[in-house]
Amino acid sequence: MSEDNQKAKSGDPEDKFYGLPFKIERFKDMPFRFLGKSGLKVPNIGLGTWKIGYPEKGDGSRVGEKEAFEIFDQAIASGVNFWDTANRYNNASGNSERVIGNWLASHPNQRRNVVLATKLGGAMDGITPNHCGLSRGNILDSVYASLERLRTDYIDLLYFHLFDPLTPPEESLAAIEDLVRQDLVRYFAVSNFTVAQLKIYRRIEKDRTLRSRIVAVQNQFDILNGERDPYDGVLDYTGREGISFIAWSPLAKGLLTGRYTGSEHIGAGDRLFDEGELKAGSAIPHVLKLQQLTALSAAWGMGLNQLVISYMLGLPGMGPVIASSSSVAQLISNAEAGKINLNEDQKKQIGKILTQLH
Repeated sequence: MSEDNQKAKSGDPEDKFYGLPFKIERFKDMPFRFLGKSGLKVPNIGLGTWKIGYPEKGDGSRVGEKEAFEIFDQAIASGVNFWDTANRYNNASGNSERVIGNWLASHPNQRRNVVLATKLGGAMDGITPNHCGLSRGNILDSVYASLERLRTDYIDLLYFHLFDPLTPPEESLAAIEDLVRQDLVRYFAVSNFTVAQLKIYRRIEKDRTLRSRIVAVQNQFDILNGERDPYDGVLDYTGREGISFIAWSPLAKGLLTGRYTGSEHIGAGDRLFDEGELKAGSAIPHVLKLQQLTALSAAWGMGLNQLVISYMLGLPGMGPVIASSSSVAQLISNAEAGKINLNEDQKKQIGKILTQLH
């Protein structure tokens, strides 16, 4: 009997890997897509973790470690293995990274199953002018600090959280090159960049033939508001350049989850209203569109969030949709959206609602 057959008959813990196909297309039945022109594949649905931290410590988070661990467990079970965080989440506490790091430490066999993304650039881990921006020193120090909080040896995808007009971009990109060579960072992306700023980086990438080219851009986008000034045109640009566009706040801070179906639900005291997402004069048009989209989703047997996410996934240039989840139920619902394929008629009906004027 061969050694492999002996292991298979003995109940070896690696038994489950025998007979795997040469090529794996899905994880937990979740469809995957390439991130930009890279070889990295990510699920249609990712998990945003900006709500996760230690609420009891007053960091401004909403989901504590116990609940977060339950969400992470379900994320793996649902194939949502692309997790998005940032060092500054929750009042620059680093706690979103810490919670993720604690989960990874308690599940060491899951590290390679998770595609882990974090961001740097804003003031963090210090109080001097050298503790912010995209200088070589701050990039390296920020990565070292994130690795410690995340309790891992490498970051799958590192974002610059914002453009730094005061540091030569050649210096910033050279630091990324060094991190990639050391295998501390594997892929590079940017967030909150305009088309003009992207072009600056792209020109340097081509002139210097850098290996760590931008594979994704994460900017604010939702189907009601589109892109926000001055970031208009980035989705179209990234589509032409082969860069994945990843939307932050794709469900408009909860507006597109189905919680708001009437104008009486929107007013002073509501988070969306108070943060300026909705003004008194703009609430009614949004609500009318929401009511129509909600009616469509009900007729098609899906939640409003699922209609929105599945529609976004079909937009040219769109990468994975990263939605935050404050409960296991939300995670499951968002994950199911990644498996929905809208037909052309459904897309046209949604598009007609989105483009109508009131």
